[in-house]
Amino acid sequence: MTDASGPVAVLADTDEVLRHPQVGTHLLNETERGRLARFHRETTRRDFVAAHTLVRLCAGWLLGVDPSEVAFTQHCPTCRESDHGRPLLADRPDVYLSLSHAGGVVAAAAGHVPVGIDVERFVRGRGTEVMRRVLTATELALVTAHADPDHAFLRQWVRKEALIKVGRTDLDSLGALDLSALPLGGPGEGTPLRFEDFYVTDLSDARRDALVSAVSTEPTRVGTALALG
Repeated sequence: MTDASGPVAVLADTDEVLRHPQVGTHLLNETERGRLARFHRETTRRDFVAAHTLVRLCAGWLLGVDPSEVAFTQHCPTCRESDHGRPLLADRPDVYLSLSHAGGVVAAAAGHVPVGIDVERFVRGRGTEVMRRVLTATELALVTAHADPDHAFLRQWVRKEALIKVGRTDLDSLGALDLSALPLGGPGEGTPLRFEDFYVTDLSDARRDALVSAVSTEPTRVGTALALG
């Protein structure tokens, strides 16, 4: 493997990740194993392991090292605990990480520049009140006028979640962050879109029934399970 020049991002099924020959709970640190032991649902446990090992695979591909050499940890700036919060590498402050999981699908990213990723399973019936809380008035008008408002809303939601992870906004400010200049899907998906100082890369995966967005200060290509080979 060689050191990658740009951020590495991958979307995959939980099952696909767990079948990868380099993946297993042996990659988890003591804190992660403690969190894993507290989960009661097997599906939650599997998603957790898949996301926390996929991010190590991404970091390994970025740095050209085996995932077992990736010193993954987390840090919460508020309480200073390491069992949640921003993911990072204990020995590589120059590397940025992000991970996400949602009901059997996982996504992860690693880069030498800030990067954030979010994935959600597609659902219908989002209430208008929810949309009003997280969308600007301009965004809401575009979403409700869209041929598929649920898909359009979820697209904006994963973009905003990814922007939270790069520090551009927070949960309390989502309704003030206007992404209405970005298209709400179409044939251009997969091509990085410019938003302020960031590039936003969207992907809709019909097979996985999922939407993902990756945000970074450099263009990012979101790979799929083929990247796990």
